[in-house]
Amino acid sequence: MCTNQPVQAAKASGGDVPDARRLRMILIAVSIALMAVIASVSGLNVAQTHMAVEFGASQTTILWIINIYTLALAALLLPLGAVGNGLGRKPTLITGLGVFGAASVVAGLAPSAEVMLAARVAGGIGAATIMPITLAVITSTFPEEQRGKAIGVWTGVAGGGGILGMFLSALLVDVADWRRLFLLPVVLVLVALTMTLKSVPNSRETTAHRFDTVGALVSTIAVIGLISALQEGPERGWTAQATLISLTVGLAASVGFVVWELHRRDASLLDVRLFRERGLADGSITLLVVFGVQAGIAVVLFPFFQAVLGWSGLLSTVALMPMAVMMMATSGLAPKLAAHIGSRPTMAVGIALAAIGLALMALFVSADGGYLTILPGMLAMGIGMGLSMTPSTEAITGSLPREKQGVASALNDVTREFGTALGVALLGALLSAGYRNAIDNRLHGIPRGAADTAREGIANAVEAAGSTGPHAHDLVHAAQQSFIDGWQQAMWAGVAVTGALFLYISLLSPKCPAPAVVDETEAAEAVAT
Repeated sequence: MCTNQPVQAAKASGGDVPDARRLRMILIAVSIALMAVIASVSGLNVAQTHMAVEFGASQTTILWIINIYTLALAALLLPLGAVGNGLGRKPTLITGLGVFGAASVVAGLAPSAEVMLAARVAGGIGAATIMPITLAVITSTFPEEQRGKAIGVWTGVAGGGGILGMFLSALLVDVADWRRLFLLPVVLVLVALTMTLKSVPNSRETTAHRFDTVGALVSTIAVIGLISALQEGPERGWTAQATLISLTVGLAASVGFVVWELHRRDASLLDVRLFRERGLADGSITLLVVFGVQAGIAVVLFPFFQAVLGWSGLLSTVALMPMAVMMMATSGLAPKLAAHIGSRPTMAVGIALAAIGLALMALFVSADGGYLTILPGMLAMGIGMGLSMTPSTEAITGSLPREKQGVASALNDVTREFGTALGVALLGALLSAGYRNAIDNRLHGIPRGAADTAREGIANAVEAAGSTGPHAHDLVHAAQQSFIDGWQQAMWAGVAVTGALFLYISLLSPKCPAPAVVDETEAAEAVAT
């Protein structure tokens, strides 16, 4: 997979490339803005019970409050990324931060579930404005020799920020009140806004073509349909009417989007012909798989920590931190490794390590052995994901021209969101199916009512055990062992997917030629033309 096609740095409004100190401040500003967005994706998960009690809301409503933010974010990434590209990246980032910050304040003060839902939608719109612009600022501002390192920092925050945000949110919920978790994004927004006003230069790209309004609308419908199906499938069932309608609408809109974009060609929102470029296709596939596996692992790990090991939500989040730290650290190291051995080998090593980590967790996981049986696998996963994310992101941004960096950044983000939803749906479904199949043979002698409850999931089994008297220990043990069986099934599925990706990247991707040395004067002339 080649990522050598350079995206020349766009000049700041003053006409000069920012100096090293200002570049550092720009990177910090966009990273903090990105952290605010990413932390809000997962942070509210730790307050589900609190919201249900305070609002008197059903579990379905609570899930909508959590998921509608991600839905709005994913659906609007491509259109708002393109809009920000033309209107100016600095004012777009400032606007997005303002909308997102205001929505976070309203959510923290929401008196009802309906107000909370509206605030989460507004927050998703603000996040969809912020997220693609943060990466576009990096690719359009940093000179080529420093861009890889900056993208490494960005991918580290994008990959590990969710876990860090969940930890800080859980801490605020445990030591204060669940509404205080909205303090985190508000504080991050204020810091990012201050630094953006001071340090981030403005840049925009002009085009002779009108904005692709039809493409923007159809892409929004496609993403909403597909993400809704992936979110609703595990909850309602894959054959439920709502799931099938969402999937049908999403697939039909996706086909319509491709047809329309081929018709628009150079005036399209996203030129789908560019997927013939192996860099763009390979980077997108890799991010889809890596983020899918990461999200799926989180779905598996939390019930293991809480229902099998009996840990609190805060302690469970702390247990994820080693993986997040390794991911963030190696994301920053990936550009240096790629400079020595190449982007494709770096990505292949990362994918292989991720597969090894999954295999280690499948082989050695144990209810009796606890956390230490999965820690080596988690560390290998973190390292592998960190090494593979940065070159994948560079492949996507490097495959699109400078005037399309807002769209390139949005495509990168949409791929991540699709991967996350797909991983949660598929690995979560495999875990549940494996659990149900395994526990049926371990419920002999358990009272029928408790046995039926136990089949619904390990948390249900642990709760039901208290009413089974002398059978309590046997029921809990049966549920834990059945969960381990489902765990292993999900892990081996992850190994199969990442193994196939490793073979694809290693054997089928074209070798990259040595990057050409571009003189600064020649580069400037190239940009000018």
